[in-house]
Formats: sequence, structure tokens, C-alpha cells
Amino acid sequence: MSTKKLFTSESVSEGHPDKVCDQISDAVLDAALAQDAHSRVACETMASTNLIVVAGEITTKAKLDFEKIVCDTLREIGYTDKSWGIDAATCEVLNHIKPQSPDIAQGVDLGEETGAGDQGMMLGFACNETPELMPLPISLAHKITKELARARKAGEIPWLCPDAKSQVTVEYNEEGSPKRVETVVVSTQHSPDVGNGEISQTVIEKVIKKVVPNELLDKDTKYFINPTGRFVLGGPEADAGLTGRKIIVDTYGSYARHGGGAFSGKDPTKVDRSGAYMGRHVAKSIVASGLADKAEVQIAYAIGVPHPVSVMVDTFGTESKDKGEINDIVARKFDLRPGAIIKNLDLRRPIYRQTAAYGHFGRDDLDLPWEKTINLIQA
Repeated sequence: MSTKKLFTSESVSEGHPDKVCDQISDAVLDAALAQDAHSRVACETMASTNLIVVAGEITTKAKLDFEKIVCDTLREIGYTDKSWGIDAATCEVLNHIKPQSPDIAQGVDLGEETGAGDQGMMLGFACNETPELMPLPISLAHKITKELARARKAGEIPWLCPDAKSQVTVEYNEEGSPKRVETVVVSTQHSPDVGNGEISQTVIEKVIKKVVPNELLDKDTKYFINPTGRFVLGGPEADAGLTGRKIIVDTYGSYARHGGGAFSGKDPTKVDRSGAYMGRHVAKSIVASGLADKAEVQIAYAIGVPHPVSVMVDTFGTESKDKGEINDIVARKFDLRPGAIIKNLDLRRPIYRQTAAYGHFGRDDLDLPWEKTINLIQA
């Protein structure tokens, strides 16, 4: 019987149908916030063969050109050929947006005493496995899909198409630290004029080995590249896409627990989003301050009520101070009311489209307020 401790996480590219929808929903949000910082947005997107449907509830003073937002987003992703499943120049855009319910709005318009936009529990997590304080499997999986997109857009690998997925399995030692990469799986859409042998060799040598540290790869690392042998039909033509269907990819790759709420298309009064961002900010600050090697923070809310109904900090036995003292520091240092989170993290800005692919956390390539840390030792 194998005694290996293995853990796996996956990522999907910006051209994956679900991620296309997340990016469109967040592009709509950003467009609204750019004109009206107090816009209320709950935008859902569905993608199918050369079709985008946007629906949901938006209350804003902004004038939004939904067709332009959709087509610009598709073009930026790289969907400019109908044979790839959708074409920015010719796709049909259906708009089914309506105003937000006034029953919800009446409880969430009170400044720092703003009530939560919904009930629910959100979780934030951090650990010291990587410099960005993220679990290693999801960190590597994102690096692979990002590099696929970069190489495609730069024309370095001309047969790459937008849709792709990666999956990384990491072996951990007895102490629970990453030891090596056991398996890498990559499935990438490609043009029909390239064989699987060339695809496999190119992805391994020019993508995987470029972004995965050499010391984590060895002769026993297994690679599965387009394991079905062909991936020409992809994008929304192969699979319909929906906003909010990649919540584990968006967060910690199932390494940590998840409250169940999606992020994209939601303005920051929705605690699904702002509460999860704050949970990450708290957890990352705990780990960055040396209070623990690993931290998970759960925050729970009732709709229309400003203060959380519960806050839980779990450091999994890795803490350097008494758990009660860590809880006291968190309670003293962080204001977890939704209105205060929005103010302190400056969330009423058009910063969300950039988070809608390759993860909302651990993004050292972006200037995201919830990724900044506070020194809690001096708290």
C-alpha cells in the first residue's frame, strides 16, 4: 500500500467557457463601478455556441453597453475565430438585466453600518508553502494555465487555442511540507494541424518546465498532456459556460474549506465576495506575521445585519501564540462589518475583471488590497 501523501488542485484558462462567463460578469461590474461607485450589481452570464446571455439584477446610474462589454472581453481573451466556439465579431448577445430588489437594498445602504447583502459564511486561508502564502498545488496549476495563455497570445506556440485546463498533484512529506510534484495534467485546445506528440513535448518543455521549479520535478514525475489524444473542439461550442462554476479554482484548489458563494459579477456589498476577500486578508496577515504556518478564517453574516454572527480562526496546531490571543488580536485589529470592509479595502473600484481568471488570491502579479498584510505582532 502506498504511503505517499498526495494532494491535487486544478486551474482553468481564461478561455474556459465558465471563466469566459466570470470575466464577462466582472467586466460588467467594472464598467458599472467606473461610472457609479455605488452600483449594485449581480450579473450572471451564460455562454454557448456563438451566444452570450447576460442576466441578473443591476441598479446603477451608469450607462452600460452590454454588447460592447461582452465583445471586448471575448476579444481580449482571444476568441476571434468562430471555429474556436465563439467569435467576438459575430456572436449574439442577449440582455436580460433588471433592477435589484428594493427589499434587499433597504438593508445595505448605511455606510459603515451597511448590513450584509445576504446571509452566508465565507472563508479565507493562507499557508507558508509559497512566497505568496498559497497552497503549492493551486499555485502551480495557475502558473501553468497563465503561461499557456501568455505563450498563445505572444504567438510563441501558434497552434494553441483559448480553452485549457491544468491539474497538479503534489507529494507532501511526513511533516506536511511539499516534497515534489507527482503528476501534471494539461488539456489544451489546439488547431487541427498539429499532432499529439508535438503538443505533449512542447507543453512539457516550454510551459510546465518553465514555470514549475526544477527541484520539484524528477524522473518519476508523470505528465498527461491532452490524454484523450485530441482537443480541437473547445470553448463554449464544446461546453456551455456559466458564471460562478469554478469557485474552487478561484480560491484555494480545495486545500481549504469553502462557504459555497461565487465571486464574479457581484459588487462588494455582496459578502460572498467582500467577506471572502477579508477572510484572506486576515488569514494572510496571521501567517505573514509569524503567528501560524497555516490559518483559515470563517466569517458568517445575516442579511441586513452589519456585524458577523460568528468569526472562527483555525491555525491547525501550527500557531506560535495561544489561540485565544490570536483570536483577540483578530477581533481588535480587523473590522468585519461589510461597510468597513468595503471602506478599508477600497472595494468600490473597477478592479474585478483582472481577478476573474487565474485565481482571486495569491496574485503577486496584481495590486489587490486583500493581498496586503498587517503586522499583527505589533497589533
